[in-house]
Amino acid sequence: MRTVKEYVLEEPSLPPAQGEEEHISLALANSSITLPGGHTVDLLATPAQANHWLTARGLAPVDAGMLEMCTTQLRSLREQIRSLLASRTAGLPALPAAVTAVNDAMTRVPTAPLLHWDDQRGPYRATPHPTTAIVEHALAALAADAAELLTGPDADRLTACGSTPCNRYLLRHGRRHWCSTRCGDRARAARAYARRARSGVE
Repeated sequence: MRTVKEYVLEEPSLPPAQGEEEHISLALANSSITLPGGHTVDLLATPAQANHWLTARGLAPVDAGMLEMCTTQLRSLREQIRSLLASRTAGLPALPAAVTAVNDAMTRVPTAPLLHWDDQRGPYRATPHPTTAIVEHALAALAADAAELLTGPDADRLTACGSTPCNRYLLRHGRRHWCSTRCGDRARAARAYARRARSGVE
């Protein structure tokens, strides 16, 4: 069945956008990618893909056994973080629900391993590791990174890719406003075409 956007499961051959390696929340925001032709690639489309994405960033073990519910939570946080990045880059007020979602993710999990007491071995400290706890810790790490990105020194470098229809965000490096060479080439080609079109009219 075709809709306005056609979802593609395979990963695009795009390098990480500038800043993704320093900020995992930026990588999360960019995990749904709009490509030319109305195609969208969602790197979190399935629990297996979400597990792979988290594992690649050290946020979950390979065998975490992601559930659809956990994947939905991850995608939901992604949309809230994207909303905050859009507000920051456009200089607009943030949606209160997006701020609340990030704060909830940060405060839902303990900040330290909890104290446990075993009849045989006595007291010990450990972090719970059922799948839901793994995901909540991952969400907390992503939310904390988003808060740091939005309030730290990198916030002024945050920008949206300047090549339509790309929807990725990046940290500007010099005058570069594109997330990849491919987007830069496409933007330059579009500008050249627009110049030729104007010259033809004149």
